[in-house]
Amino acid sequence: QLSGKWFLVGMASRCSYLAEHSHQLEATTVTVTVLDGQSLAISTFRKLDRMCWEIRQHYLPAQAPGRFLLKGEGHCSKVDMVVGEADPSSFIILYYQKGRSISVKLYGRTSLVSDAVMDKFEQRVRAVGLSEDVTYYFPTYGFCDSADEFHVLDGEL
Repeated sequence: QLSGKWFLVGMASRCSYLAEHSHQLEATTVTVTVLDGQSLAISTFRKLDRMCWEIRQHYLPAQAPGRFLLKGEGHCSKVDMVVGEADPSSFIILYYQKGRSISVKLYGRTSLVSDAVMDKFEQRVRAVGLSEDVTYYFPTYGFCDSADEFHVLDGEL
């Protein structure tokens, strides 16, 4: 259900990097592939210094359905991902937790989602204690479809 192409529409996070660079947000897409019926291979395509990059990540299934784990280097770098709400034909809301920090991302099958979906996202953001001042919306144009072999990163963004 999650497989295929998704557009990053919005993100809520207290990440200081995001706050400092919010004026430079780039259109971002992800391609999700379900491996062995359980784990997820996620390729994120975005521009960095006007070049298209692909960031590859591998999420392992966690104890419950809709929960996944990204293992990074060292104990503190693991990221828990939970599917909050999804309509596989139009949108998905994902929660990411790393240590004590949580972020919420909204992806759409297209770069624009309905007002009703946007409302759901904003409700979910408020429900985890985040607010509009740490919610960012991504450009709806200028997407990368691929990256050349020299612009592929394996691991965590």
